[in-house]
Amino acid sequence: MTAYKKGKIVKGTITGIEDYGAFVSLDEYYSGLIHISEISHGFVRNIEDFLKIGDIIYVEILDVDEDLSQLKLSIKNINYKKNFNVKKRKIHETSLGFKTLAYKLPIWIEENLKKIKNTSNSIDK
Repeated sequence: MTAYKKGKIVKGTITGIEDYGAFVSLDEYYSGLIHISEISHGFVRNIEDFLKIGDIIYVEILDVDEDLSQLKLSIKNINYKKNFNVKKRKIHETSLGFKTLAYKLPIWIEENLKKIKNTSNSIDK
């Protein structure tokens, strides 16, 4: 008896992508397929617009084949890329804002113009 049950959401790794779907490894014994029709409610032209090999994602189990240790999977009804362990941090703005950039930009331009001039002078020699 497996821990994988229909309707459960589990974590897996994308191991292959074909025109018809994406293969997912869940552990050393179980793998599954996300058919292209189970990727999005909209039209999917290219699966790689949604998934890449090596991505760690969440999948919903649609069906379990115990004999073959294979699963039918879906991501279209869940937030499949959500990272549940990452805490959101508030962005703190500084009082200077873009003033530092405005101050430094003319200095950087002048330095690079000197470099370009020195490079062109050394080529002429």
